[in-house]
Amino acid sequence: MFNKLMPYMKKVKILIPRKYRFKAKYIYYQIRGLVALLYKGNKFVCPCCNGHFRKFFPYAGKSNSQCPRCDSEERHRLLWLYLKNRTDLLFYNNKIKLLHIGPEYCIQKLLLELPNVDYVSVDLNASLAMIKADITNIPFKNDSFDVIICLHVLEHIVEDQKAMKELYRVLKPGGWGILQSPIDSKRDRTFEDSKITSPEDRARIFGQRDHVRIYGLDYKERLEKAGFIVKVDSYVKELGENMIQKYGLMKEEDIYFCIKPKIK
Repeated sequence: MFNKLMPYMKKVKILIPRKYRFKAKYIYYQIRGLVALLYKGNKFVCPCCNGHFRKFFPYAGKSNSQCPRCDSEERHRLLWLYLKNRTDLLFYNNKIKLLHIGPEYCIQKLLLELPNVDYVSVDLNASLAMIKADITNIPFKNDSFDVIICLHVLEHIVEDQKAMKELYRVLKPGGWGILQSPIDSKRDRTFEDSKITSPEDRARIFGQRDHVRIYGLDYKERLEKAGFIVKVDSYVKELGENMIQKYGLMKEEDIYFCIKPKIK
């Protein structure tokens, strides 16, 4: 029932002045916390909020997809597990300046709580972003950040190569980023068509009204073209089937771990 109200709540959000939206979001998640009590159980665990549930909400045509408490989806839960278990981000003796593109509340909240992280978020439209800016023209100097997190943003960007080069530019040499996008593993090459512009056609062809392409397995090559060294990490498969089910993950989702080479 609560999930069915989401389209209406998004319309209400537009009426809230931008400067008050983060507070409104905070109140919203306090309410979600109460609703989550109705889903309490032991079948599923959300690593983002440590909630234990009998089921997750259905979302975007998928069952057991969205956390009842923090709204995390499969990609957010996989990201947080990876950050905790495969990177030095949570080593508190490491001071890290981090750029988060298109911030999601469930991830933003966790990153803001890390005492060693100097956190900055950027988006053109999202109400949670600290700075309103275009990813194809990021308002920071070269070599500004140690880490960049960018989840499911590039498929929205017409000039994605320009955006990738901007992410590369503001990342410090030796720095790393996790740059995730939906990948169609059955496609060798990315499909895009600049003539497809209407929201209805984009939804029908690309799967969402504001998507401008479907990335194929050449996504790695596109990131490498911007200058990154890219490791495609099948980390999720190491967790095993039981943990994949318990955390509500997609077992075919790889992590695109991108490094900016050190200056020789």
